[in-house]
Amino acid sequence: MYADWPLLSLVIWTPIVGGILVLFAGDKEDSSGAKKLALLVSIVTFLLTIPLYTEFNVDTHLLQFVERHSWIPAFNINYFVGVDGISMPLILLTSFTTVIVIIAAWESIKYRASQYLAAFLIMEGFMIGTFSSLDAILFYIFFEAMLIPMFLVIGVWGGANRIYATLKFFIYTFVGSVLMLVALIYMYNKSGSFSIFDFHALQLNLDEQILIFLAFLIAFAVKVPMWPVHTWLPDAHVEAPTGGSVILAAIMLKIGGYGFLRFSLPITPDASLELDWLVITMSLTAVVYIGFIALVQQDMKKLIAYSSIAHMGFVTLGFFIIFRIIDNGNGTQGAALALEGGMVQMISHGFISGAMFLCVGVLYDRMHSRQIADYGGVANTMPMFAGFMVFFAMANAGLPGTSGFVGEFMVILASFQANFWIAFLAATTLILGAAYTLWMVKRVIFGDTGNDNVRALTDINRREFFFLSILAMAVLALGLWPDPLVDVMHVTIDNLLNHIMISKI
Repeated sequence: MYADWPLLSLVIWTPIVGGILVLFAGDKEDSSGAKKLALLVSIVTFLLTIPLYTEFNVDTHLLQFVERHSWIPAFNINYFVGVDGISMPLILLTSFTTVIVIIAAWESIKYRASQYLAAFLIMEGFMIGTFSSLDAILFYIFFEAMLIPMFLVIGVWGGANRIYATLKFFIYTFVGSVLMLVALIYMYNKSGSFSIFDFHALQLNLDEQILIFLAFLIAFAVKVPMWPVHTWLPDAHVEAPTGGSVILAAIMLKIGGYGFLRFSLPITPDASLELDWLVITMSLTAVVYIGFIALVQQDMKKLIAYSSIAHMGFVTLGFFIIFRIIDNGNGTQGAALALEGGMVQMISHGFISGAMFLCVGVLYDRMHSRQIADYGGVANTMPMFAGFMVFFAMANAGLPGTSGFVGEFMVILASFQANFWIAFLAATTLILGAAYTLWMVKRVIFGDTGNDNVRALTDINRREFFFLSILAMAVLALGLWPDPLVDVMHVTIDNLLNHIMISKI
């Protein structure tokens, strides 16, 4: 039915064009028209992404919904987009989360609301373009372009130290991406093409692979972010408005993980094998060390930001533990479990981290404080909200039956097939995650009413109940029935593993 539609182009450009229209739909006095148009554009974009899932053929690893048009013939650069089982779920997560962010901002953003909402719509189009680009230059343009609206969101609508946070965010991500561009140009000179799949077919020696791998590692490690290049994230989260934190945690961090699957592993398999110890060490440091840092945080946003770094450590661990699983004679089945676990963790973290930041936003809208010490006994005055926050906190701690359990369990289970001590260190998140998350909940939600400000709080309204309910259902659905997600990516993951095994020395 959709075979003749330029569906991906519609999904990419609808929010970009819609965002530009939203810019002119509101003014300083009345932004109701801009809000309605922004919500309409986000819903239409989400509906356009649904056929990517319903019409997706799970029995083939071949690219689907492909569009290819000559763009800059002199350099063999094409407008080349398509999806597989790795990119398609991330596109759906992006469109779904944007709808939630638009609804969440309905009442809380009063200053230049049309520009605020337009920034998120334009950013949505750029992020979807990043996930669907199959030409390296097109990928790079979208990869860089999405920084601009996020830079503006934090810089204009952020907190007191927003300028410092935006500059740090931009410098870290820009420097990493410049190194990636150098690697892409080098591979173009070797292959005569910017097609990512032509890069996959390149025969590179180990020295070339190591240099390219390191360039990709810096670019994508900053995005994830991995220890030790993670320090920009807590500052960005603390200063960003609620919507900025949601998109940053739920979507932007996933682009780093996606880059490892699309570029690092298939293009530089020998270097990935040679340097897997480096990525595994960085990942385990994020899980354990950053978990301890989260324990001492007094700002709720900063605690959740460090929690994000720790949970994303599972993603990179799952992606790079595969070589040790295979070398131990456990075959590609265990390696597939690790990769699929990392992918499930990315989607799950998108739901849970987005929900946690929204919960903090609900409290901040009422009390204008993120300090844990300023709260206490919120359940006494906001019982409905307390139920949601406790549920999302339990999911963040990896409670079985929630999505937070599934991805972590898959990666830990796969890690045992590689090395007991790696699995043991990874499993410490079950203790640390529960410790810092439940300690925050105990101090904020339970106990006696902390002060008169808490006593004056009002429970969530219908709008807040709606978006928190939608996220709660998503967390439960993925936690109780992950098969629809795993089935979509399974054949693509198997093909990726086969390519790595054939290409590896």
